[in-house]
Amino acid sequence: MGELFNGGSLIPAEASVAVFAALFVIAAAGFLLEKTNWGKAVTGAVWAILIAIVLSNLHIIPRDAPAYGVVFDYLVPVLVPLFLFDADLRRIVRETGRTLGAFGLACAGTVLGALIGVVVLDLGAREPALAGIFTATYVGGSVNYAALIESTGFDNANVVSAATAIDNLMSALFLAMLALMPGWAWLARRFPQHDFTDDTPDDGQETAMAQTDAAWVTSGSMALALAGSILIVAVSNGIVDWLNIESYRYLIITILAVVPATAFPNTMKKLQGGFELGLILAFVFFAAIAAGADIPNLISVAPILAVFVLIILAVHAIVVFGLGSLLKISLPELIIASNAAVLGATTAPALAAVKGWRKLITPGVLVGVLGYAVGTFLGVGVFEFWKAAGG
Repeated sequence: MGELFNGGSLIPAEASVAVFAALFVIAAAGFLLEKTNWGKAVTGAVWAILIAIVLSNLHIIPRDAPAYGVVFDYLVPVLVPLFLFDADLRRIVRETGRTLGAFGLACAGTVLGALIGVVVLDLGAREPALAGIFTATYVGGSVNYAALIESTGFDNANVVSAATAIDNLMSALFLAMLALMPGWAWLARRFPQHDFTDDTPDDGQETAMAQTDAAWVTSGSMALALAGSILIVAVSNGIVDWLNIESYRYLIITILAVVPATAFPNTMKKLQGGFELGLILAFVFFAAIAAGADIPNLISVAPILAVFVLIILAVHAIVVFGLGSLLKISLPELIIASNAAVLGATTAPALAAVKGWRKLITPGVLVGVLGYAVGTFLGVGVFEFWKAAGG
């Protein structure tokens, strides 16, 4: 069908306004579909992901476009503070420890999966590099993915293109699986149950006061929430540029959002509507990342890479959820930790918000940022280890 549009898509990549319109229509469709009798079996986030994959592979929307870059560079940083304005760190710190432990399992599962994958499959002379690249991206994110390509001298453009397509497709599908897992009763009953949805203070009088002050979403409260979020991102960007610490961008954003939320929880709770705005941007983000999934390229160029990634993610999931169950870690904590490792610090809080696990939003950001910090290290370690082993 791509030939009908001269190898492009019905909505040209350069038509940024039209691409943005498509992303927001997909997000709106996700919200609407999860409210229907037949669509509520899966979440709106899953619907947004699936719709975007179908539309991009039917060449209705582009697989790559400047508008997606705007989503990743500008909208995603803004949505993080919107989720964190009511995150009183004093009430969630007790949960962070288990999430951090779950993230350790996620890192171990990724490393083990990559090593098992290169043992089982023959990936050729570039085997150590591919093991390192996928370890880095499934512990950290795209920053680590690019760093490992540079560090390993991986210069095969066709394989890099196929690997990128596979990474987008498998990550989107893995995210969809994670979003569905809480609804699997046979799985959920194997894990201890914790309530991550009630993020109100324990003191009855303080709770009543907060509910009274934050009873209504108004245009003013949403404007303040959005302005505060953008201001935090702007200040964070200045700090990041000044100190040259790009990989810690989301950590700085998180700190600047969490500090006032912890110091002035009742005041920050008055910024009603921010969480809802963040959800909208999260759905747009899910659509943008899913649009990059190139199914034909995956099938025709390097199917063995798809098997390799399947092995990594399968082992990752077995380690995270198998050992996590034995260690009595709850399913939501394991899901958010796995999400943070495989998809990074942006999707973990977004998924936590979508599922209503407000107490896991900040831990999801923090362990995701930790992934950015250690992903390159672990990726290079796997690369050097397998190269030394004669892989």
